Amino acid sequence: MPTSIRLDADTEKRLEFLATHTGRTKAYYLRELVEQGLDDLEDYYLASEELERVRKGQSKVYSAAEIRADLGLDN
Repeated sequence: MPTSIRLDADTEKRLEFLATHTGRTKAYYLRELVEQGLDDLEDYYLASEELERVRKGQSKVYSAAEIRADLGLDN
């Protein structure tokens, strides 16, 4: 899916420098940034939503001791 973004001049220079000195394309690094950044954003926002459910009492919280006992790890 073709997508375009505007970068400020400093970011564009950094990206160009990296691509030139590593022999990879700017598109390669932009894809890497999006994929890694998307993983981080998903983790952050989904965890934030779950934390809010915990704070509202909508999700159950278990202690490490409860989990270990339930899994039989301390036997």
